[in-house]
Amino acid sequence: MENSFSLLSLFSGRDLMTLFVSLLLVAASILSWAVIIEKIRLWHFQKRNPVAIKHSDNLDTIVDKLIRPFDRNLWFLSMVSYVAPFIGLFGTVWGVMDSFASIGVNQSVSIGVIAPGLAVALGTTALGLIAAVPAAIAYNVFSKKSDDLYDVLSDTVKEMKHK
Repeated sequence: MENSFSLLSLFSGRDLMTLFVSLLLVAASILSWAVIIEKIRLWHFQKRNPVAIKHSDNLDTIVDKLIRPFDRNLWFLSMVSYVAPFIGLFGTVWGVMDSFASIGVNQSVSIGVIAPGLAVALGTTALGLIAAVPAAIAYNVFSKKSDDLYDVLSDTVKEMKHK
């Protein structure tokens, strides 16, 4: 008996819905990593060239303007971390339904009948977690760093106003 298992077939499944779910999760993961890399580069730049407030700046709006690049696209990481597991779960349910449909068509409950649908189900679950976990970690790390920078800049503005 020949084993025809491949990761590509696991994530692409046997139907368009599984392929759509898999491609959506892969795209979300790739875009999340693009945002993560952008944030890492931004924070490294910030470390070498700290954000500074000058007396000539409009002190009422400068903090919001300076913090904006650090907050940009964090919403996407938050969304992926929240939504990707549910999209993966949808793929899981779809795969389990496929397994039950195979049982009905084949009138058999053998492992060969249900395994393909369950493998696809677990594959989409894995893709959902692969997309969600790094996005959730990055969102929390970068949000905390951004909040801390906001606090420092706000304190600096308060001190400048009182002088």
